[in-house]
Amino acid sequence: MPKFEYAPAPESRSIAGIKESYGLFIDGKFTDTVDGSMFKTISPATEEVLAEVTEAGPADVDRAVAAARKAYEQTWAGLPPAQRSKYLFRIARLIQERARELAVLESLDNGKPIRESRDVDIPLVAAHFFYYAGWADKLQYAGFGPAPKPLGIAGQVIPWNFPLLMLAWKIAPALACGNTVVLKPAETTPLTALTFAEICQQADLPPGVVNIVTGAGETGQALVTHPGIDKVAFTGSTEVGKEIARSCARLHRRHTLELGGKAANVVFEDAPIDQAVEGIVNGIFFNQGHVCCAGSRLLVQESVYDEVMTSLRRRLTTLRLGDPLDKNTDVGAINSAAQLARIRELSDVGEAEGAERWSPPCELPAKGFWFPPTVFTGVSQAHRIAREEIFGPVLSVLTFRTPAEAVEKANNTPYGLSAGVWTEKGSLILWMASRLRAGVVWANTFNRFDPASPFGGYKESGYGREGGRHGLEAYLDV
Repeated sequence: MPKFEYAPAPESRSIAGIKESYGLFIDGKFTDTVDGSMFKTISPATEEVLAEVTEAGPADVDRAVAAARKAYEQTWAGLPPAQRSKYLFRIARLIQERARELAVLESLDNGKPIRESRDVDIPLVAAHFFYYAGWADKLQYAGFGPAPKPLGIAGQVIPWNFPLLMLAWKIAPALACGNTVVLKPAETTPLTALTFAEICQQADLPPGVVNIVTGAGETGQALVTHPGIDKVAFTGSTEVGKEIARSCARLHRRHTLELGGKAANVVFEDAPIDQAVEGIVNGIFFNQGHVCCAGSRLLVQESVYDEVMTSLRRRLTTLRLGDPLDKNTDVGAINSAAQLARIRELSDVGEAEGAERWSPPCELPAKGFWFPPTVFTGVSQAHRIAREEIFGPVLSVLTFRTPAEAVEKANNTPYGLSAGVWTEKGSLILWMASRLRAGVVWANTFNRFDPASPFGGYKESGYGREGGRHGLEAYLDV
């Protein structure tokens, strides 16, 4: 049988049109900093500098909040809801028109494969704006009272794993409800948020309705503690989320938090094994495992353990790791040197604690931040790799005998963001779903998202919901 050589299929990076430097987006225009500085954003696949970006200082945050307040009081909150809806529809269509550019930019800045940003991230971004555009003039039917009112100014801080998608999750419902926004993207992935600012200009969105302030942790802290903010929305680590919760509690400020996870993906003996293996791979190796709801703990019923592991290892040998802009790439680059160090540290701890480590044959590029798909077997619930969020392409495998044991092991975590159940028995799916302490339970699939479906967690995975009708409540005075 002839062997076909692998032929790269790179997407053109010239489509992204990256500028040499970017200012802050305040009051409808790009502007220089007052008291901040500049920092560089790099490509995690090559470590090359992509652009210089402004780091906003406290005075810049003051300006952004003031612009948002002015727009809220003078324009946006008083605009007829149908008019707000038209702006959101216009933004959604512009995102679709610039989808290829946004996908390339996301993969360059984040490190994720272009196939994922092109086929998953950007279509979902547009879908969220379309969905909430439809809600803007129907809020009285959302179940939150006959005349719900906006809260005011939303301060929003988003992570680096899904930069533009998390922006859409935050901005679309906020604007639909009549709020204005000051958003801070992650310092390692600011470029698609700044391009979204250009889209706001294209859509003729009134100045000050959306403001983008770039920077690191100090910028985010200045934003969430600013006295002019009425509501805080944060997606990120549990540690930072706890600090934000303390700040908001002191300030009596509304807030929602979507934090870390350590999801269990539970495979029963009657599950369709090949389908389950695809779900396992998608659950933990999608986006290099940089997913809060990643299925990082695989729970397999003992009777099918050998069959599942044989099939899983065989499947992992077919994954391609490399250039994120190559359309055939399955696993891209780790987002930063700091995150790579964290993944390496916890993986070394897993070996030291006695778990067996395995990765498929995998040649890592010489430059950039890379980590091979990794599976740990012989894992106990006491191991750190089974308890702590690694946020990388690392899977811990445990076994169980009965459904009750599966529930007990799945819930034995401080997190509660998501879970997966694989079985042909509908009654078992419902039995498991009613007992798993997780905000989302997927049945015979994993990592499926829809703008009409709410998403959020329990326990240390945060509180509040984003998406669906439920996602409106966080931005309404009800």
